[in-house]
Amino acid sequence: MSFSEQMSQLLTGNNLRFLFDGLKLTLYISFISIVLSTIFGTILAVLRNQKKGPLKFLASLYIEIVRNIPNLLWIYVIFLIFKIKSTPAGIVSFTVFTTAALAEIIRGGLNGVDKGQKEAARSQGFSNFQIILYIVLPQAIRNVLPAIVSQFVTVIKDTSFLYSVIALQELFGKSYILMGRYAQTEQVFMIYGLVALMYFVINFSISQFSRWLSRNWV
Repeated sequence: MSFSEQMSQLLTGNNLRFLFDGLKLTLYISFISIVLSTIFGTILAVLRNQKKGPLKFLASLYIEIVRNIPNLLWIYVIFLIFKIKSTPAGIVSFTVFTTAALAEIIRGGLNGVDKGQKEAARSQGFSNFQIILYIVLPQAIRNVLPAIVSQFVTVIKDTSFLYSVIALQELFGKSYILMGRYAQTEQVFMIYGLVALMYFVINFSISQFSRWLSRNWV
């Protein structure tokens, strides 16, 4: 069978729709996870940055425990122990893990803001909450934006774990199913190549947008 014939067998409308359905699920899980993780991670970063108190201890405990246990294990725990359905389990597990990673990234951004700005804000009558919300956080998020987006890219790639762990048919899961329909080695590699290209285009586009936003965010 010629190369063109193999390609025509693979690139049918049904096969492409099948893969794009998986891609949509991958992006859905990744987007929800990163939004929730950014919110929760910001809260944990602020709490861990406090000088003392039980909330600082609890935030630190969460971050250290979650960061030092593989995400793959969190997927198993949340799916099997808590009996959550596949898609919610994927979102929850990635949110749990990514929250801890983003908390440390954002905390680094918080520590990078000049202390003189905080002191100047206090002299103008700002409360600690107002200083964090209006002065520190906007600068911190801008400084660590490339790292946050990089974490988003990591989440998109790591969703490929979900099919092998909980049989969730995201992009890689769909491609794995598709491979079972074709016997030729060349066809399998073509599917791998197509899926790799899809991951690359999405992640490269996100990285380029991050660089643009970092340069132009006023």
